[in-house]
Amino acid sequence: MSKAPRYILVSLPTSITPSHHTEDALNALRSTIADDVGTTYPFTIPTFKIGTLDALVQQADDLAKLHTTCEGVVGKVGDSLRSLLDGDDDRVRQQKTINDKPVEQYLRNFQWNKVKYRADKPIADLIDSLQKEIAGIDNDVKAKVNQYNQVKTNLAASQRRQTGNLATRSLTSIVQPSQIIQDSEYLDTILIAIPNSAVRDFYKTYETLAPMVVPRSATQIADDDEFTLFSLVVFKKHSAEFVHKAREKRWTPREYKYKEGGKEEEAREVGRLEKEERKLWGDALRLAQTGWSEGAMIWIHVLALRVFVETVLRYGLPLDFVCALVQTTSKQAKKAKTNLDANYSYLGGNAFGRDSKGRIKKDDQALSTELQGTGHLGDQEYSAYVYYEFEIV
Repeated sequence: MSKAPRYILVSLPTSITPSHHTEDALNALRSTIADDVGTTYPFTIPTFKIGTLDALVQQADDLAKLHTTCEGVVGKVGDSLRSLLDGDDDRVRQQKTINDKPVEQYLRNFQWNKVKYRADKPIADLIDSLQKEIAGIDNDVKAKVNQYNQVKTNLAASQRRQTGNLATRSLTSIVQPSQIIQDSEYLDTILIAIPNSAVRDFYKTYETLAPMVVPRSATQIADDDEFTLFSLVVFKKHSAEFVHKAREKRWTPREYKYKEGGKEEEAREVGRLEKEERKLWGDALRLAQTGWSEGAMIWIHVLALRVFVETVLRYGLPLDFVCALVQTTSKQAKKAKTNLDANYSYLGGNAFGRDSKGRIKKDDQALSTELQGTGHLGDQEYSAYVYYEFEIV
């Protein structure tokens, strides 16, 4: 199985080239990444309404938290898909699309959804909408999958009652009414499943296990590969004591009450649960597939907003920047970051310098001053430019 691609979103001021042209800046970025490290695509982000610096700093923190939430929800919904498809990775990958497109294609051709998330709205309102949507997806998928799992559990239990061994299966089709004492004021019939290896011990000891067991009342009703089912008669006032002592000997008392048409009723219940389980499986699969698609789409929009907000905080106004998506691998992503640092660490001001051999180094004291200037740290290691690395699996 091929490894999932690793993606990088990077934003740089167009001043990285003398012309200050967006296309030239994008070409410079492509040359920096290099074709053998990753493929670079333009990533278009609309211009949003910008509020105060304090508001932007707060929004950057809110988006960092929302990013983590989206990543978690997409991961959980992916786990639900895998569970519903019995771990079939090929089928799971087929279900993981965004707007009916493969993830790579959606990202390479990303366009902000202006219908759902109008760019002329305040950023705070957009964050609130995205937050509510991802929470709704999480709740809806979780509820439907839990409903399916509950019915699946009930079905498995019903099927075990039909096909299990004599210690667990239903006795409706095994025990006949004539084998049970009914409506007696004093006597009780106890049904008990004995491991086959303990049958001899049962015959020797059952009459003395509790007071007032009717002698020679043990009657074999059925057997299978593991257990033999017996009935025996005890005076009612000692039934509970006999059952308790039987459990201590690892015998399995079985509860049974005759019911007219019980066998047919159990078969109908299994059929009903099988039908309900099939329907809920389809419903849960469709909802999980849609939830994964919408959750991943929301996550990408959150990332786009993060890039925009961080770009304003880093490079200031007027806005003149280039944003690109780099498709790479986990291993090559490190090289891409090294190449970017080598060319653009100067954007960090005094926070980054070079040692005597020309290698990039961080000045922690200067870096602290840089961060205090914006009042923002974010959720990842500080970079001299806007940089987000992610993986959608």
